[in-house]
Amino acid sequence: MGLNSKWNRRGFLGTLGAIAGLVAAPHKLFAWSRGAVAAAPVTGFGQTGNPYEELGITTVINCEGTMTMLGGSLPHPELEAVMTMAGRHFVSIPELEVAAGKRIAEMLKLPDGYTALVTSGAAAAIQSGLAGILTGGNEALIQQLPDLTGMKSEVIIQKSHRNPFDHQLRSTGIKLVVIETVDQLRAAVNERTAMMHFSNFANASGQIKVEEWVKLAKQYNIPCMNDAAADTPPVSHLWDYTNMGYDLVTFSGGKAIRGPQCAGLLIGRKDMVANALLNNSPHEDTLGRSQKVGKEEILGMVKALELFLAEDHEALAKEWQNQLEGISNELKKVPGVSTSFFVPDIANHVPHMRITWDAARIWLTPPQASKLLRSSKPSIVIGGGEGRPGLSMSSFMLQPGEDKIVAEQLSRLLREHTA
Repeated sequence: MGLNSKWNRRGFLGTLGAIAGLVAAPHKLFAWSRGAVAAAPVTGFGQTGNPYEELGITTVINCEGTMTMLGGSLPHPELEAVMTMAGRHFVSIPELEVAAGKRIAEMLKLPDGYTALVTSGAAAAIQSGLAGILTGGNEALIQQLPDLTGMKSEVIIQKSHRNPFDHQLRSTGIKLVVIETVDQLRAAVNERTAMMHFSNFANASGQIKVEEWVKLAKQYNIPCMNDAAADTPPVSHLWDYTNMGYDLVTFSGGKAIRGPQCAGLLIGRKDMVANALLNNSPHEDTLGRSQKVGKEEILGMVKALELFLAEDHEALAKEWQNQLEGISNELKKVPGVSTSFFVPDIANHVPHMRITWDAARIWLTPPQASKLLRSSKPSIVIGGGEGRPGLSMSSFMLQPGEDKIVAEQLSRLLREHTA
């Protein structure tokens, strides 16, 4: 994989050995002899079944979607079982990462020469992916980051694609070169250019679209990354961008895929993914050492993808739409209330409902309604209008029966503030 063969630290040598040797016998990591372990009884903290309440923390009904601030998503029971099994064994983390990446590449039918790395989230994937591009497999350069002496130092990004997560790019020490047009991009390319970065959720707002961006990168032989963190569903996004030619693509693991909340995916060219791993935990003296991902999360991510790929996504979308329509039917019984439905083009690409009302009849603003619902019992978190007026909600993170609670509490709130 083009890695530097002069590494002398035991951990790095172990990773190099894993990368070279796992292809021959990846099954060994999964040939565990112990059976499934039954859940242990809980005493003390957690024995009530709700440790959040024991800490004085209120759990919420999530109408916003897969928001990291709310804990992402809820894992499948099978996922929890596999993670429990993972916690009962010791294993070489670099070997496990390589084997898991190989399994993920097979499941996603990635192009030849591509693999995956489980990271501690999509943000970590951004940082480690770029770090690997900057350093290659050079141990001295890895230890040197974010000092870029002797390395390329610029990343090109569209102005409309700037967002809080480009902090992960800047943490490597690089300078962001901000452009808006193709001509500006061509003028920005130089011998210091390390990578071209694309924020997938901003595809509609930038002048250079997702397919043209990667073509330009190929024209100039510059590595190209696509941050597609929250952009599943549709499921095909997991392989669409590598098939376009992107060298690296990042995804959140704990959103719609319903993997571990502190997990993500870096999908890309084997050499770049291998170098990203060398810049990441468990290796010491690396920029990514703080972004630890455990054996439980690595195996949990593999299982979560297996489950995600097997789901009937059309049936799920219909179920979520039916829940929204049921809530809508109750809300429209309140005079002056209207509802409409939409699906965001990208990120949380599932059925949503917009709720509006006649301000002359209901003396409550949407922010006030959102705040009152958050402070109610049970607490309901519902968002703004996704750039639209009124309240906006999705149902795909609701647990059974919570749609009825939302309909009842929101209807009551609107009636209580009717003039």
